[in-house]
Amino acid sequence: MTAPAPSLAARLGLARLEYHAQVTSTMDVAHALAAEGAPAGTLVLAASQAAGRGRGGKTWISEPDAGLWCTLIERPVDSGAVEVLSLRVGLELATALTSCVDGRIMLKWPNDLLVEGRKLAGVLIEARWRGARPDWVAIGVGINRRVPGDLPATIAVRQDVSRDALLEAVAPALRRAASGLGPLSAAELAAWDARDAAVGRRVTAPAVGTVTGVSATGGICIRCDDGSDQLWQSGSLIFAD
Repeated sequence: MTAPAPSLAARLGLARLEYHAQVTSTMDVAHALAAEGAPAGTLVLAASQAAGRGRGGKTWISEPDAGLWCTLIERPVDSGAVEVLSLRVGLELATALTSCVDGRIMLKWPNDLLVEGRKLAGVLIEARWRGARPDWVAIGVGINRRVPGDLPATIAVRQDVSRDALLEAVAPALRRAASGLGPLSAAELAAWDARDAAVGRRVTAPAVGTVTGVSATGGICIRCDDGSDQLWQSGSLIFAD
């Protein structure tokens, strides 16, 4: 993968575009830059990662040019919006990537994009706080450009979609998601419902029961086997089948 053209950052509405052939994780680089004062709209892009980060401390090797590995730095003013940012990113990416895939993009709470039940992309949000206010958030995204040999149950964007074309879809979508305020709106909840890969399905985590949807605060709603309704604000969703 070659470095992006210097003009690409401005075309994408970014304050700065920092490219690396290899990093441990674009998240690591983004946090270091943010701590040094990097402005909102700084995007870290890497051809490969030696220790890509996921939810729950999971790590993996991101093979060279096998995907779009990037992290966007934003400095939100609304602390409440941070709680739903992962879902907002998913909604924006699902729309932005529609022309890049064959098949409908569905969303799995809280951070996965699926096509035909297979994972296309993942989102990771990490915030650093100054008191009760977020100092910055790092929005990490990994999108498959080819199916990893050790993960055949995944799916990739079409092969005719270039790295820069993918960036042109992704970067503005991330910036739009980061500009959202407050909890999810009725329109956003309806948009999520239309793409919800989990609603009506039985799950074993974060509770045993049937998914009924997501809340305005970004939680997952589960009708448990004892008839009670539970709301989980964090965790991983594991399907029973």
